[in-house]
Amino acid sequence: MSFKGYLQYKNSGVDWIGNVPEHWDISRLKIIFIIQKRIAGKLGLEVLSITNKGIKVKDIESGDGQLSNDYSKYQLVLKGDFAMNHMDLLTGYVDISAFDGVTSPDYRVFSVRQPGRDDPRYLLRLLQNAYHQKLFFPFGQGSAHLGRWRLPAEEFKDIFFPRPPFSEQQIIARFLDHETAKIDALIREQERLIALLQEKRQAVISHAVTKGLDPNVPMKDSGVEWLGEVPAHWVVGKFKWYLETTSGGTPPSNNQSKYYDGNIPWLRTLDLNNGEVVDYEVAVTEKAISDTSCRTVPKDSVLIAMYGGDGTIGKNGLLQFDAAINQAICAFLPNPNICPKFLHFFIQFYRPYWMIGAESSRKDPNIGQDRIGDHTFVIPPIRDQRDIATQLSEHSSKFDDLIAESNAVVNILAERRSALISAAVTGKIDVRNWQPPADESAFPEEVRQAGLEAEAEA
Repeated sequence: MSFKGYLQYKNSGVDWIGNVPEHWDISRLKIIFIIQKRIAGKLGLEVLSITNKGIKVKDIESGDGQLSNDYSKYQLVLKGDFAMNHMDLLTGYVDISAFDGVTSPDYRVFSVRQPGRDDPRYLLRLLQNAYHQKLFFPFGQGSAHLGRWRLPAEEFKDIFFPRPPFSEQQIIARFLDHETAKIDALIREQERLIALLQEKRQAVISHAVTKGLDPNVPMKDSGVEWLGEVPAHWVVGKFKWYLETTSGGTPPSNNQSKYYDGNIPWLRTLDLNNGEVVDYEVAVTEKAISDTSCRTVPKDSVLIAMYGGDGTIGKNGLLQFDAAINQAICAFLPNPNICPKFLHFFIQFYRPYWMIGAESSRKDPNIGQDRIGDHTFVIPPIRDQRDIATQLSEHSSKFDDLIAESNAVVNILAERRSALISAAVTGKIDVRNWQPPADESAFPEEVRQAGLEAEAEA
């Protein structure tokens, strides 16, 4: 679907907006919004969290995340209010609340000043587009590298937004609701496909590293309930019986040139991507190695993340160069009797099991080198290890290619979604004559067509 522009435009005077339709206004946000600051003054209200997927009701009973000692000091949010995490322009977001509740007093709560003049859904598209395009960034203050790039109230009020007539705002909002729903449906479809491909890839790995490649080989009980039977000629034992592990450290941060302006790759858990480690972001000096426990490990070491939230534990990588590692990484050092690629595939299979019996706390679960060493390892003869590694490399490559293709489609769709929103809310396309389809059953076909276009671009 393509749309023409308006017949007549004027210069908005604002770089990011550019030209706008001649009959549109350009207004500061202080004209459009009124900032609210209502302290709840009581307990018992829903606690709201502003996430990058919108405003959610926070589960304060679980004990997860940061909790307050007194939610009565939080600010009130009413259904229909805008709530914005302006304290972090890198990962923050903004949404219209579907709930009455309270949110952090550090956040910004505001509402439309003239409900009969401005449509909240249109304004929300503008605000969220500003986050996606980082349009607020030039107005921010703080330390961006520490994730503390915030948007002060006065700067927020002085930002200009395009302001079409009310009826036009409404149709733009309806148009975007319909068109982005098609794109979102297709993105979900691709994400389901990616999840299925990842599950299939994991199933192929799991079977090969625990059952082998020969379906007719005699089997034996491994003695481990979740592992089941393994080939009779394979050895079952603990990692620590066959492999040496080590960890590293972090140099002091108070002397950058002394410790960090070097040429020795230094790896953190964020450098592990469950594949081969072929890149890094930070390098350290020989001084950092000699003065700290930031030791180096050789190529072909298999690395595992020992702690960290958000699914970090168990992230792994097969090292493709000599490197230093930090204290959150455990390294299995190379052993002539263990094929590094086989070991890495086994670690990928094993990832869901690392937390069995692991020490944990709400903030920092961990597995530790001792815990890792006590886990079960199965060892085929070295020739079998190499054959398994070769076949799994071929299969994994095929799965990785399919996953990469689907990710490319997702990226194209996300870019198209963002471009469509930006074009509509700034008047680059004229959707005034757009009408929702009379027959909603046509929606799946619209989604399919959008998908074919995105796949062609990929």
